[in-house]
Amino acid sequence: MRTLVLLALAGLGAQLVDGSLGMAYGVTSTTLLLSMGTNPAAASATVHLAEIGTTLMSGASHWRFGNVDWKVVVRIGVPGAVGSFLGATVLSGLSTGTAEPVMSLILLGLGLYVMSRFTFRGLPKGHLGKPLRKRFLSPLGLVAGFLDATGGGGWGPVGTPALLAGGRLEPRKVIGSIDTSEFLVAVAASLGFLFSLDSQGLNWRWVAAFLVGGLVAAPLAAWLVRLLPPRVLGSAVGGVIVVTNVRTLLKSDWVVASDTVGVSVYVLVYALWAGALTYSIRAHRKEREEEKEREREGEGEGAPQPVGAYPT
Repeated sequence: MRTLVLLALAGLGAQLVDGSLGMAYGVTSTTLLLSMGTNPAAASATVHLAEIGTTLMSGASHWRFGNVDWKVVVRIGVPGAVGSFLGATVLSGLSTGTAEPVMSLILLGLGLYVMSRFTFRGLPKGHLGKPLRKRFLSPLGLVAGFLDATGGGGWGPVGTPALLAGGRLEPRKVIGSIDTSEFLVAVAASLGFLFSLDSQGLNWRWVAAFLVGGLVAAPLAAWLVRLLPPRVLGSAVGGVIVVTNVRTLLKSDWVVASDTVGVSVYVLVYALWAGALTYSIRAHRKEREEEKEREREGEGEGAPQPVGAYPT
């Protein structure tokens, strides 16, 4: 019973982060299951089965708050479902030990780019509102879906930074669309695992525990994302990507580092993230003050002049 409660709390925390930042549910949950001795395929299957319910609730909540672009959901979600089914089939018989650090290195670069772009430049304005091209979304969905199934998580970390970097959707709609399309990915991955594993190694009580925790957090996360300024939200998303993938790389066979070096790297990364968030918050406040000043000036120019006064 204690294990089920802890798993439910883990699912709640993972979904709260995922629904607010568009990522980390699968990564967090799968890591916990692996630490409990679950084999990679069964861990990923458990998380994806729970995600069928959590992503459905999260998508409905984001739709309710106006955070979803349905064209993006279809164009990235359908290829993502195909990729996730293939990934689940592959993972059922293969190890992903080599693929994980490669993926983390790519995501680390994307995270640094997103964090620096939103920290120093804010919300992109040049292409904002223009439609995302299908030739960009389809390959992205296929790759992200495959990595999500084989790595136990990756749909958000791959899809969110790629859409944010494109600058054509505001961050809250990127997160809402990614979370909503993940429902298709979760269903396809679950079918792939069930066909390949035939329920071997699956604990349905664990699935239910993750599901309950995620369902509680989904509406709160969808509401929370509307309150965060886009500039600050972009810096936060980039920081999550950087921290998560630095941790993965330090634990991989690619990097041989002592505990002292590892701690130093963590301190540096968290300091960088804190500095980026602080800069973003200050820049956002400055932008708001400048916007209010322009509004006051506009009201002053549009105010009626006294009778007999000459225009200035």
